[in-house]
Amino acid sequence: MHRKLLPLSLAVFVAATAHAAPHARPKITGISHLAVYTSDAKATEAYYVGNIGAVRIPDPEDPKGVRYALSATQFVEVLPLPTNVGGSSVNRLDHSAWNTDNAEGMRLYLAEKGWKTPAKVTRNSDGSKSFRVLDPEQNAVEFVQPAASAKAPAATKAIGHHIIHIGFMVHSRSAEDKFYADLLGFRPYWFGGMVENRVDWVSKQTPDSHDWLEYMLTSGQNDMSTSGIPPTMTQQALGVLDHLSIGVASVPESYKKLAAENRLASSGGMAHTDKHTQIGRDGKYQFNLYDPDGIRLELMEFHATEKPCCSPFTADDPAE
Repeated sequence: MHRKLLPLSLAVFVAATAHAAPHARPKITGISHLAVYTSDAKATEAYYVGNIGAVRIPDPEDPKGVRYALSATQFVEVLPLPTNVGGSSVNRLDHSAWNTDNAEGMRLYLAEKGWKTPAKVTRNSDGSKSFRVLDPEQNAVEFVQPAASAKAPAATKAIGHHIIHIGFMVHSRSAEDKFYADLLGFRPYWFGGMVENRVDWVSKQTPDSHDWLEYMLTSGQNDMSTSGIPPTMTQQALGVLDHLSIGVASVPESYKKLAAENRLASSGGMAHTDKHTQIGRDGKYQFNLYDPDGIRLELMEFHATEKPCCSPFTADDPAE
């Protein structure tokens, strides 16, 4: 009698144990995209296609949007400026997004950790899966499991194919760390400021790639001690903070290429560019371009050419 009951009891125990086992955090394999708003779709297309060299493709997540693709799994998503964002609002950032090898697993992991998540992932028309949450400062963050059939676009004119970091305005480093570092496993890469002993930027690499997120902690004379967009912040100033970076082997050579091909001309839809290349406080060459709504795109070399200020690099650099 007892021998007959044992298999059933064991099965119940195993099932209960499996149900109670916590979900491990899936891999975060790098940046997926940055989603921004446009107030002039034609000018924005001229910029991302003509100046940057990305390929325009349909947006499987939002039929009103478009994607400007640089590789099979990285792109800039451009959405029409919502009516509730127009008028006096200076915000042009919709969300940031990270690639994962298991979107549903990530949703379950975050839910088990007490984070508010949607009831299920979204299955997009291209075969990808995604869902969004809010970080501690209410920035929308998306996790994307790319489609297995994802193919690289024919972006032969792209100035670069690897988005190595994205950044946006952050008020509290410690608050954001509770999500990105403690929960998601982002690890330190570098931090620094315009002057010694002041931290303006904090770089955190994903746990499973060398792409990183940059906390943009200060902006001129704007008061960054409270939440939300400071009332005195301009659209241009916010666009400097809310940005993406494309990695290149040589910024000076990339600059020469853009200039020779007349891809720095404002007639291409670009708001403006910096006047010259420069070496940043992290010791890396960089050059800034801006879309028609002021979102900054930073060309950056993969490796530093000078010793960085403020802190050493604490993780490996990204690669092509």
